[in-house]
Amino acid sequence: MYEPKPLDTSGIILDEELLRLTERLAENVHDVWARRRISEGWSYGEVKDSNAKTTPCLVPYSELPEEEKEYDRRTALETLKAVLALGYKIEKRG
Repeated sequence: MYEPKPLDTSGIILDEELLRLTERLAENVHDVWARRRISEGWSYGEVKDSNAKTTPCLVPYSELPEEEKEYDRRTALETLKAVLALGYKIEKRG
């Protein structure tokens, strides 16, 4: 049986600049997801219907319900923390 074992990122604290980056990455996570869905034949619909391939989440990130944005934020935040936990350094160029 599969037992998920994510990296322990509980001790990783992000500075303000990386916290701001989280929102931009969350928007990108959504855009990547949306582009993939569209390429698979999905389109906007009032309700999610896997058979009809419709979802209400095929909208710009800014128009998503807050709970959907939070899902993308958690993904972005945990990715940043994992990068740091693995010993990498994140620096903005210029």
